Amino acid sequence: MPKELIFAVEDELHIQQLIKYNLESAGYRVFTFESGESLLKEVKNTIPDLFILDIMLPGIDGLEICRQLRQNPRTKTVPVIMLTAKSEEFDKVLGLELGADDYMTKPFSVRELVARVKAMFRRMTNAAPTESEIITFGDITIDCTRREVTKGETLLELPLKEFELLKLLILNKGKVLSRDLLLEKIWGFDYYGETRTVDVHIRYLRQKIEDDDSNPVYIETIRGIGYRFNDKGAK
Repeated sequence: MPKELIFAVEDELHIQQLIKYNLESAGYRVFTFESGESLLKEVKNTIPDLFILDIMLPGIDGLEICRQLRQNPRTKTVPVIMLTAKSEEFDKVLGLELGADDYMTKPFSVRELVARVKAMFRRMTNAAPTESEIITFGDITIDCTRREVTKGETLLELPLKEFELLKLLILNKGKVLSRDLLLEKIWGFDYYGETRTVDVHIRYLRQKIEDDDSNPVYIETIRGIGYRFNDKGAK
């Protein structure tokens, strides 16, 4: 089986070398870049299986790179892990809102980075359907083979994590799923209580599937616990 290809952009040379060495030692192919411009240029020729983006970069920063990747039809579903030297919640939430799948705050453990990369690929493998599977509820249809979601006649643009969240919620409709459970099932890694990650993805998912996301019908918030897909929400 071909090794997964990772594109990592990091302007600090020693961190760049650390990422490359440890991920290659774990069996991945790694291309490193010192600027966002050089990464975006290479994307025109080669699409990797995963992006690792530092936020603080000269020129185009990691947030802008992520935004452009999500707007590009060829890269919009490729997972993104963001690295940031800032610990403020704003940076983490903004990265998630732009479509990042995960983030790590510097200084970070290289072992943890490798573990998160492995978890990301494991989730992608587990999410890949082995046969045609169509899930419907109300006017929402999930095509697991094509990894597409439609509401009525409208095709929705869902990043990987939003797709997996919606699928898990619908398959467990009527059941209350805790934030910690959703973190474990969707992200496949212990986030040490970073449940804000779930809340951000739920908020954006609601904006796409609800007629009025300020008064959600499908995805209910269960205060202090998590979320439930309303099994009476179908029209």
